Amino acid sequence: MRRAGLFGVPRVRPWSWQAFLLGLVVVGVSAALQGVCVALGAQFYFAAFLPSLFVLGFVAGAPAAVFAALLTIPLVWWAFIPPFFQFMPLSSAGADSINLFCLIAVLLIGLADLCRETMTIISRGGLKPSGESAATNSQ
Repeated sequence: MRRAGLFGVPRVRPWSWQAFLLGLVVVGVSAALQGVCVALGAQFYFAAFLPSLFVLGFVAGAPAAVFAALLTIPLVWWAFIPPFFQFMPLSSAGADSINLFCLIAVLLIGLADLCRETMTIISRGGLKPSGESAATNSQ
């Protein structure tokens, strides 16, 4: 279930229902934070969702982060891209925002997965030397 990561950050097993539930909660909290940002006049549609995707990918794994990213797109389209609270055809600026979000989300989720795997290697004691390697010259 949960394992202690670096600095006591709990990690959730990927593909578990807890990971997907955490993804749903993260999307909800990010949507509330994004609503506050929009109320203050911000025009960045995905600003609150990107950092939370990275943290979610690190804590719960890539599948939960991909789930959250896929859930974020229709939510932002419906709630934060004008006209608000309706699905209308996207303008080119709205479509570009969604495309850019998808690109950045893939990169962030990949980076979070690499960080998660690195933490797993470090917690096991690091890489073990395998004796002679092809790059070692014995002469």
